[in-house]
Amino acid sequence: MQLSKRKDEILEAWMQFQLQDVTLHHDLISREDLRKQTDEILTSFIKAINSDVFDIESPQYDSIKETLMEICLYRAKQGFTVRETGVYVLSLKKAINKSLHEQFKDPAELYDAMVKISDLLDSLTIFTFETFIQGREAVILRQTDEITEISTPVIRVWDKVVALPIIGTLDSARTQVVMENLLNEIVNTGSSIAILDISGVPAVDSLVAQHLMKTVSATRLMGAECIISGIRAEIAQTIVHLGIDLSGIKTKATLAGALQLAFSMLNYEIKKKSQY
Repeated sequence: MQLSKRKDEILEAWMQFQLQDVTLHHDLISREDLRKQTDEILTSFIKAINSDVFDIESPQYDSIKETLMEICLYRAKQGFTVRETGVYVLSLKKAINKSLHEQFKDPAELYDAMVKISDLLDSLTIFTFETFIQGREAVILRQTDEITEISTPVIRVWDKVVALPIIGTLDSARTQVVMENLLNEIVNTGSSIAILDISGVPAVDSLVAQHLMKTVSATRLMGAECIISGIRAEIAQTIVHLGIDLSGIKTKATLAGALQLAFSMLNYEIKKKSQY
């Protein structure tokens, strides 16, 4: 197969097939960058084909696999879909088949060449899907860690008083982050009272309550007292129904009430300034 001589034709055909795809996100990649990626893949592919080896596990295909991996990771971070990335490689098959039809006149030779190219590009497409999915999973994991970190801020609301508003459901992994952030802030600020506000927790079940108890226990081991605020009526009913004992923990319905209790425990007195 003399693909080297037809590289420019294949490149132009491949670009056209990609640009004609209605799902292509032109806002995520410029035409110049798309051509550059396409040219890199095609150059590596033709070089591997010229070795007359049609197995992507062979060393001849290390270069194209490495380039594909970089492109997949780039596309995963940019927000491309798995379909768009798959079409990127599959459209190369269309471009090469078009060239093979022009190159081979003998039906048997054409069939043999198309089968080899088809099997090879199918394997590369599977490799592309696997690499892209791994890249997307890495992006999702990083975003999940960032969201967890952002959604568990510890706020120093007063001298020796910190507050942790919890939004969403508490699971084992998030409880670990909550405890680490809270304990670190208690040490850094020298706080003696920590307020856990669960106003943003949609529901409390036995597992969530268990995670809260662990956080309270860890806080007490650091020498700080813990107050749980945001106990709504439905949450109070659920806690009673589940038989969860919070009698040893100070609780308040609102964050304002918890802050007022914290001031009382620290012997602080808040007075309204006279207008005169």
